[in-house]
Amino acid sequence: MTSEIKSFVSYLRDVRQTSKNTEISYQRDLNQLAAFLAEKGITEVEKVTRTSLNSYILYLEKEGKATTTISRELASIKAFFSYLFREGMIRRDPSELLKAPKIEKKAPVILSVNEVNSLLDQPGTSSPKEIRDKAMMELLYATGIRVSELIGLELSDLNMQIGYITCRDGLKERMVPFGKTASQAMSIYLERGRRELLKGKESPWLFTNCSGKAMSRQGFWKIIKYYGEKAGIQADITPHTLRHSFAAHLIRGGADVHAVQAMLGHSDSTTAQMYAAYSGNTVRENYRAALPRK
Repeated sequence: MTSEIKSFVSYLRDVRQTSKNTEISYQRDLNQLAAFLAEKGITEVEKVTRTSLNSYILYLEKEGKATTTISRELASIKAFFSYLFREGMIRRDPSELLKAPKIEKKAPVILSVNEVNSLLDQPGTSSPKEIRDKAMMELLYATGIRVSELIGLELSDLNMQIGYITCRDGLKERMVPFGKTASQAMSIYLERGRRELLKGKESPWLFTNCSGKAMSRQGFWKIIKYYGEKAGIQADITPHTLRHSFAAHLIRGGADVHAVQAMLGHSDSTTAQMYAAYSGNTVRENYRAALPRK
């Protein structure tokens, strides 16, 4: 199955133009499936059946994998075999009738305004790293973008004069505004932090590590965890927590649900409307009037 998986990943990259993280995720899921099937003596895609795929799903359940993880792996499997069938590499799609386990939707972790303020006030200005961390967290909360979008920002995606960033998700592009607090943190970072981190090197990335390369998801996750513990916040904080909090605070402050939807980059308003449960106010005002940390 190795050659077929490589062909599928190339299709994702060249035709679908998916992100690098998406390619890695699909490849990892499919390699795990291939390893499981190989132990069962199945190494050719034509010999994969619905029964063998169901056996893999049952195996994942017995291993105690979360339903979200199993659903993601199943989505990878379905996309893979659908591709093989369309390309004529197999005569039938064994994944066609597979069903994903039901996922219990958990309420998102929403920080209070005081908790957000405490978290974002933790990084100081005594080192380039702290200045960068401050700018990253302020921009993440001010825009509600995904962590993958944050670490994927290039210097050219930032417009300090008008106060917005340009985010890209595949072929889609959107502009997201940010306020004064984030702008101040970004100015300090550009003037002092970034220059010192690069040490004379050139880098297209807006946020870099000490080697001038883009920050990794894992690296930023550790940053959030560190400052969350430092702030004494009991909730299990992840980079996505700031995205949830951004949306909930905007809607609570009166922002239009559809405006929040556009800033989040959602194709429909279902997810954005979920945050309305955290708001007791009429949805009527705009971004700059709504977000508490301007």
